Amino acid sequence: MPAARPANGTVAVEVEGLSKAFGDKVVVHNLSMRVLRGQIYGFLGPNGSGKTTTLRMVCGLLTPDGGRGTALGYDILTERDKIKRHVGYMTQRFSLYQDLTIQENLEFVARVYCLPEPERQAAAAIERLGLAGREKQLAGTLSGGWKQRLALGACILPKPELLLLDEPTAGVDPKARREFWNEIHKLAAEGMTVLVSTHYMDEAERCHEIAYIAYGELLAQGTIPEVIAQSNLKTYTVSGPDLQSLADKLTGIPGVDMVAPFGTSLHVAGRDAGKLDAALADFRKRPELSFSDSAPTLEDVFIDLMSRSRDNFQ
Repeated sequence: MPAARPANGTVAVEVEGLSKAFGDKVVVHNLSMRVLRGQIYGFLGPNGSGKTTTLRMVCGLLTPDGGRGTALGYDILTERDKIKRHVGYMTQRFSLYQDLTIQENLEFVARVYCLPEPERQAAAAIERLGLAGREKQLAGTLSGGWKQRLALGACILPKPELLLLDEPTAGVDPKARREFWNEIHKLAAEGMTVLVSTHYMDEAERCHEIAYIAYGELLAQGTIPEVIAQSNLKTYTVSGPDLQSLADKLTGIPGVDMVAPFGTSLHVAGRDAGKLDAALADFRKRPELSFSDSAPTLEDVFIDLMSRSRDNFQ
């Protein structure tokens, strides 16, 4: 189920017309969004779509070429240093010291931020994130899931108001991902605002709101039900023999905007219900095929959006 909206209605991040180019390639184009305090806001889209660039502009690491905005009440153009003091940023690559233990890494981070009683602060993070018993283990020997917990612990030690997570669970097993997200929801409930980029649909569904970015363009945003409703997709689930052959025949037919295998069935969808039904009319006469109405899923929506996206780096 999609996460409920946070109770706090104060704006944490608001940007309008945000744009960024590297050379002649526009990575983010005219992006606008609004994120509330205590909200978990997810960014989805293909690789190279501008998700990381957007996160970095919001937290003051990159200067936009165009647009305006605020983060935590500070101007993202003129008060970038002030924003950085209140932001925790967890990058895709593990960036702590491999040859230090969990405890040593956390104590080091606490001292960098001049936190009082760094040993106590590190111990509290270890306890909170379920790292107790591994304090003396070298960070370089940890599995992906444990490294992820340690990186999160380091990010939240200085108690940031805004937490940026750039594909934080890539390559991590489902159990570790679930435990990670349980902690993220606890942090949001305590008032922390979280911006996260992800490729996982189950993670997107854990966000309060999501935005789909494809090659610099914002194509959809809102709650999960809102994004699904905005797609206007009419979807059928099709079962029967030789579905791969059926998928090949349906792909590209006018009125059929998406064909995707889902387990032992196909999802076939179109943005115009009348054209879709006309395209499927002959196929529905085949006795070996079974067609049933189904509500479009978030994955259906994203497959459709991706099929319509133009890679501006090609």
